[in-house]
Amino acid sequence: MRPRTAWQAMAQRPLSFLTSSWPWRSLAYLVTGAVVGAAAVAVFVTGLVVGLILLVVVVGVAPLVGVVLSSITVATAERHRLRLVDLDGLPNPHRPPGGAGLRAWLSTRLTEQITWRELLFGLISAAALWWLDLLVLAFCFGLPALTFEAIDSATWPWAVFGAVVLLASPYTVTSWAGARAALARTFLAPRGDELGESLREVHASRVRLLDSFDAERVRIERDLHDGAQQRLVSLGMTLGLMRLDLPEGSPVTARLTEAENQLSAAHQELRGLIRGLSPPVLADHGLVAAVEDHASRFPVPVTVDLQLPGRLPRQLETNVYYLINEAMTNIARHSGARSAGVHGRCHCDLLVLEITDDGHGGADPAAGTGLTGLADRLTALEGRMRVSSPVGGPTLLHVEIPCHFV
Repeated sequence: MRPRTAWQAMAQRPLSFLTSSWPWRSLAYLVTGAVVGAAAVAVFVTGLVVGLILLVVVVGVAPLVGVVLSSITVATAERHRLRLVDLDGLPNPHRPPGGAGLRAWLSTRLTEQITWRELLFGLISAAALWWLDLLVLAFCFGLPALTFEAIDSATWPWAVFGAVVLLASPYTVTSWAGARAALARTFLAPRGDELGESLREVHASRVRLLDSFDAERVRIERDLHDGAQQRLVSLGMTLGLMRLDLPEGSPVTARLTEAENQLSAAHQELRGLIRGLSPPVLADHGLVAAVEDHASRFPVPVTVDLQLPGRLPRQLETNVYYLINEAMTNIARHSGARSAGVHGRCHCDLLVLEITDDGHGGADPAAGTGLTGLADRLTALEGRMRVSSPVGGPTLLHVEIPCHFV
């Protein structure tokens, strides 16, 4: 696995780490940290002194507010620098202003919790972190330089000590850079309460999208059943009446028979399509009967062991049916299995499904297979999924979905 942070690179491959770019990235992180910290000290001290001097009048509030807002700039620089030792980086946690103009921007920033966390981080950075950056750099490079200046019979042990310190400097620099980055992430990463609103909106949009898909599916099923299927039935009756008007032994009879056969095949395919869009057995008898009916027509033998204490809510029942349907379709298309199984039980308010097959395995949700669609559907249902599919099989799809029965 490719390391995502300097700490991971050092821990996974301690020797090859020395020839990678991570020690140099860590060094750049500490050097720029000292520069940014010194600049932060200048900004904070200037703003604080000017604000205190002018605090006797209203204008004194402006420099103090400037100190608070300057921490946003320091935090933004820190988020950019963090990519030197952490490839994942940090998103911008600030929300858009509630309106146009400077007043709306100031009002939004001063009421955000992240702004005050950024101020605290800026004060810690100015008071301690950049000094520690300089101290680590001085120890790793300044101390060896001093021990190498004048080497004689009395000071050579110090020169050896300096050489050891210099040789260990990649690990020392990276260790402190990783610790500093972890501290920065603690203060500057958006927290659950700040992401909660946006995450709830994302989840709501997914639910709305899933509902719209279901509504569109129902509309298509109704149009096919009331429109195309009825037209095919009418066409079949017309062909039957034409046969009555033909004399016996007419050469047109054979072609008419062929047309009726093709019409019957098209009718059967359309009925199968309609049944797949909205199986009547699901609405009439519930999820267990619908899954068993689908399994009876499945090209791979499927053992269904699904026991539920009652009917699920209609929307959840429909989504669980299509989730199982899609999982079984993946088995038929990709697994090469000779048998499969669907096992389901309800544990309190949690529906647990296990879908297995004896195929060749190797299913990977990150590979862009049909498992991605299952994961998206489960996200909208607030469920979760785990996949065990070693190469050579078997494959186990474990699904957990919150539910309640009616």
